[in-house]
Amino acid sequence: MEQRLFVIGVLMGLYAWLCRRRSLDGREAAAWHAAFWGLSAFSAGLVLAMSFQDRPHYMLIAGLAIPIGEVLPALAAGAALAALGYFHGLSRLKNAESRRRLRHEDLEWADTVFSSALMAAALMTFVLQAFKIPSGSMEKTLLIGDQLFVSKFLYGTKIPLTDRRILPVRSVRRGDILVFRFPTEDVDSIHCGTREYGNDLIKRVIGLPGETVEVREGRVLINGKPLGDEPYAQWVGEYRQPKSDRAKELSPAQYQQIWQDRGLEDELGGVERDYFGPVTVPPNSYFMMGDNRDRSCDSRYWGPVPMSYVKGRAWFIYWPPSRLGPL
Repeated sequence: MEQRLFVIGVLMGLYAWLCRRRSLDGREAAAWHAAFWGLSAFSAGLVLAMSFQDRPHYMLIAGLAIPIGEVLPALAAGAALAALGYFHGLSRLKNAESRRRLRHEDLEWADTVFSSALMAAALMTFVLQAFKIPSGSMEKTLLIGDQLFVSKFLYGTKIPLTDRRILPVRSVRRGDILVFRFPTEDVDSIHCGTREYGNDLIKRVIGLPGETVEVREGRVLINGKPLGDEPYAQWVGEYRQPKSDRAKELSPAQYQQIWQDRGLEDELGGVERDYFGPVTVPPNSYFMMGDNRDRSCDSRYWGPVPMSYVKGRAWFIYWPPSRLGPL
């Protein structure tokens, strides 16, 4: 969302700057009014497109995680409203005073959107971001529909369009609940039956860099020792899935490499939900699991999460009021 708001703010600011440099007459004034309407519709389209989870294929645009499959409909909406805006502008251009008022109205709105969008983008990039729980993978810690704030600065402020972080308060710890972008750059990859590229997920840190993680009968072992009591975890199924024959055929090195390459689910024809690993968490990466262990698509399925994909730590539930409070 923050990248979309940044783009919207820049476009509105550029429109206002260019429009102020023009002495508008006749049809040119209508054209600039049409441009404002078109930009408004395009901006609304970019924001509304995030409501749809089943997205088409897309690519990164100029380093921004805005899918082409969402940009094209927004452009179409912008073009349609721009055409209406042009005729609306012509209907109001009766004299110089009407042109002045029309431009003043458009510039006032453009300035408001420019400042508001950039301030919101800065806040969401460097301080806090709102997040809504989309699934039951973190039950009962987090329920479907819970809305929470994510701290963006705890692990260091991330410099936009880079993997660098500055001024960290502390490092990631086991048990932290993180919001992160799905860890792949392959737009065609399918995990757990869906295309997750570009989506934000929320899971709990179980394995830290360099640690060996294993799951036996649904229970987690770290460096060969039981993780111990996990009061946050729940198991809703009575059946414990056995280790697959294909997994037994793989050497430890093969298993590790396939897991790191995010191909274990395809290799095994499913996932090793209750008998997984052991694998070693790569440097600067984390092994993530949902608290609802039998209903979570997590690092057992699609591999480690590099720090570069981490957005922040889940911090405070603000909705519904009955669940208000810190995590």
